[in-house]
Amino acid sequence: MQTYPFGTFGPEHLKKVKAGIECFNQEQYWECHEELEHVWLEDRADPARNVYWAIIQVAASLYHVREGNIIGARGLLKKSKEKFRRCEDMKIETDLCYKYLSWQELKQSVFAIDSEHSELSDFKTLYGFQFKHYREDI
Repeated sequence: MQTYPFGTFGPEHLKKVKAGIECFNQEQYWECHEELEHVWLEDRADPARNVYWAIIQVAASLYHVREGNIIGARGLLKKSKEKFRRCEDMKIETDLCYKYLSWQELKQSVFAIDSEHSELSDFKTLYGFQFKHYREDI
């Protein structure tokens, strides 16, 4: 069994994101934000919370896209990029992120959008993103 050092994304984190991921996959972006905000607040001392934070900000950005608020969508997308970079820099990401959270695909979809000069139509790929490999039995 693989061990995950404190501060990296481990099995306990994967279980904590379950409800939020389910909401995200149903395009319930505000509800995803709410679900993940609870675990984000609980894990204040854990650097792995940046994974939750990135997903929260992507979900909130997509909520703004649906509402037609390009300024809000851009702002939260820009903030989510900071969290993805932080996850890389702090070596928080693990095989679990890539295997179960489609992490590479999510990051690519986020970074493909210009945070400063995008239009709502530029969010089309990200808006269609799903956590395809997330296991229901986790």
